[in-house]
Amino acid sequence: MTTDPDQGEEDQLAARRRRFTVRRDPRQRLDHYLRQRLKHVSRHQVQKLIGAEGVTVNGRVVKASTRIRQNDVLDVVLPPPPPNYLLAEPIPLQVLYEDDHFIVINKQANLVVHPARSHLSGTLLNALVHHFQQAKEKSPEAGRDTGLSTVGGEVRPGVIHRLDKDTTGAIVVAKSDIAHWRIARQFQQRTPLKVYLAMVHGHLDPPGGVIDEPIGKHPTVREAYAVRHDTSGKPSVTLYRVRARTRGYSLVELELKTGRTHQIRVHLSYLGHPLAGDIVYGGEPIGQEELASPPIPAAARHFATYARTREEGLRVLTGAQQRQDMLLTHPALHATLLEFRHPVTETTMRFTAPMHSPMRRLLRTITSNPDGGPIVNEGYWVDLDEVAGESPTG
Repeated sequence: MTTDPDQGEEDQLAARRRRFTVRRDPRQRLDHYLRQRLKHVSRHQVQKLIGAEGVTVNGRVVKASTRIRQNDVLDVVLPPPPPNYLLAEPIPLQVLYEDDHFIVINKQANLVVHPARSHLSGTLLNALVHHFQQAKEKSPEAGRDTGLSTVGGEVRPGVIHRLDKDTTGAIVVAKSDIAHWRIARQFQQRTPLKVYLAMVHGHLDPPGGVIDEPIGKHPTVREAYAVRHDTSGKPSVTLYRVRARTRGYSLVELELKTGRTHQIRVHLSYLGHPLAGDIVYGGEPIGQEELASPPIPAAARHFATYARTREEGLRVLTGAQQRQDMLLTHPALHATLLEFRHPVTETTMRFTAPMHSPMRRLLRTITSNPDGGPIVNEGYWVDLDEVAGESPTG
């Protein structure tokens, strides 16, 4: 079992955020001031950043020629630094949409988004480099080899938000610099619509509501997060709607209003209804035996902070992997719907990602065997028939 707290599934903004408070009157234009403060960014890149609305002064979008005054507050969104290298790897991808500015992928499980110390290859970005190279071979005039945004270097990851390694569903990656800045700014302002589907243990009561509980690092388990009612907790809000129920399980639609690492997993575990397969936060692996006879999950107690240690989690995972009937050993969480404004045309873009197996199979199990309990019948976003369709990558 692995956990990667730096790979939050709930749309953690990959761009770096910088804030400057002007302590004295510099008598300078905005672009000149930023050129001095951002040591590794050229003046041309600064001007492009300002033009793409990646800089605000006192919360307002301004021009490069704006004069900076004492006590002004400057907020800057910079794309992440480039990796040392990004090799092309022929990893299958399901493309939901692609144009010259960005690409939306329906990510499969067991796929890290970008290279890191523990995952130098086999990532979504490695797969995208291969995808763009294949496209260029078919059409040489298509553009750059990688197709990713290039601000700050020849190879720019383009990562705007992230999903956990085993969280499936819709993720957008920037192909142009202006797209990177403008979409990243939307995520910073929390304007995109982000809706997930999750299979959880038990039945939530009431079937719809708001989870407004602050989240911070877990007090004892290094890899985990928890609800924290102290200074370390950051405001975290999740809307939930039970869409279907069967004996022992519920299918829940979740709408994120904030983007904390592991937010959905922590919030549902705190309610005593952890995600099926979420070993870290007290869910249980799911096989045919568990579908026939639902277990009581480890995190079944309401309003309690729970997380398995790495050693405990490995014991549970190892036992599950030895069984022949096992269906799911990772969190049953799918980023189903993503909506944001097109960075160039300003058109509202909405993408719905069909589920991958085995979660698609679990969805069909729940919806075909209802227990008659209360569910939410209005005010939801996701068409369950649409997401239950076949996914090319399985």
